[in-house]
Amino acid sequence: MKKTVDLRIDAGWIVPVEPAGVVLQQHAILVHEGRILALLPSDQADAGFDATETVDLPGHVLFPGFVNAHTHAAMSLLRGLADDLPLMDWLNRHIWPVESAFVSADFVRDGTRLAIAEMLSGGTTCFNDMYFFPDVSAQVCEQAGMRAVVGLIVIDFPSAWAGDWRDYLRKGMALHESLRNSSLVSCAFAPHAPYSVSDEPLAEIARLSAENGLPVHIHVHESEDELRSSVEQYGVRPLARLDRLGLINERLLAVHGCHLDDAEQTLLAQKHAHVVHCPQSNLKLASGFCPVAGLLDKGAHVALGTDGAASNNDLDMLSEMRSAALLAKGVSGDPTTLPAHQALRMATLSGAEALGMADETGSLTTGKWADMAALDLHALNTQPVYDPVSQLVYAAASQQIQHVWVAGRPMLRHGELLSLDTDKVIGTAQAWRARIAEHIAGNQT
Repeated sequence: MKKTVDLRIDAGWIVPVEPAGVVLQQHAILVHEGRILALLPSDQADAGFDATETVDLPGHVLFPGFVNAHTHAAMSLLRGLADDLPLMDWLNRHIWPVESAFVSADFVRDGTRLAIAEMLSGGTTCFNDMYFFPDVSAQVCEQAGMRAVVGLIVIDFPSAWAGDWRDYLRKGMALHESLRNSSLVSCAFAPHAPYSVSDEPLAEIARLSAENGLPVHIHVHESEDELRSSVEQYGVRPLARLDRLGLINERLLAVHGCHLDDAEQTLLAQKHAHVVHCPQSNLKLASGFCPVAGLLDKGAHVALGTDGAASNNDLDMLSEMRSAALLAKGVSGDPTTLPAHQALRMATLSGAEALGMADETGSLTTGKWADMAALDLHALNTQPVYDPVSQLVYAAASQQIQHVWVAGRPMLRHGELLSLDTDKVIGTAQAWRARIAEHIAGNQT
């Protein structure tokens, strides 16, 4: 007798990411109670299963939803505010002053909704965030049906969210406890950067991370200024300081890593830490180039993130994946560096591994949550199709993503968002722009 499942999807090509390099044709994926039950040849699926819902996607490539391993989601409301500036000028003279005036629970709620709408539309099903009011971000993710890791932000100076580093950690740990039973949202420690978090809170984060098994998500070696100031203040480069404090281990997500010497790359590889590469943000801020080829050659783990929309200026993982692949070739001088299948893994499973979620998402594997995206390759820019993964990495546009599921729940259908009102999200973003622009103009007169 046939077994009945909730959902069956047949696609022109299915790219599970695990095993590596595999592309399946004439296959179906079967989903029940939010998880992948089986991935079978279509005739075997016909013989053994009935489905409550069947989705037929000829001409589409079905792949794991992207895992955006580094974002500042609410900063979507600051997109385009201060472009074409160096990092520290951008932060000190523009971003931080506006944040001090406007960051609130409402700002985070509305900015995170905008970010989630953009990410879901582009095939991202999970993101790792770092921002104030992570409790609000978590609530928005739960309401929207988006998988996320919210950062338990820590920074030396007070904010609208917390008064000092102890307050940041106290509120963060309370949020972690409240989310223990969530199937969508979990937590990571998110100390902003070595230059903005002092030794005492970093040491406490190292202790709490080991005790609770939580990842630590931090900007590291993003700019040459960061390295110089660390040597002046602490006598060592930032990674050496983090290592001294017990933070270089398998739970570390070292974001950017634009300035890593050979010994530092080896250290990260040997200690199984994860580097989160954000190529477009690094290019735009002229921060430098993450040595992806060297890291991969040494066996280091490298995932992919967009950074925030204020410095990218989008949250498009498809575009980020292409930039990563092309930049790795250009920087290394080797066109075989970061081939298409490896770039896709970096944008999916590698991000899940960095977040400690590889048993739950990141590949189309039996037992994992059915977090998936389908992209229509029947377009001028992706025809003809010799290799669907090459088309996905080097030719496709995010507008071709037509369907997205998170835990088997449809989030995007035929290009239309289902869990968020696009017009309302855009209208709210425009209202924030008017308020912020008025504030900036008032301060300039």
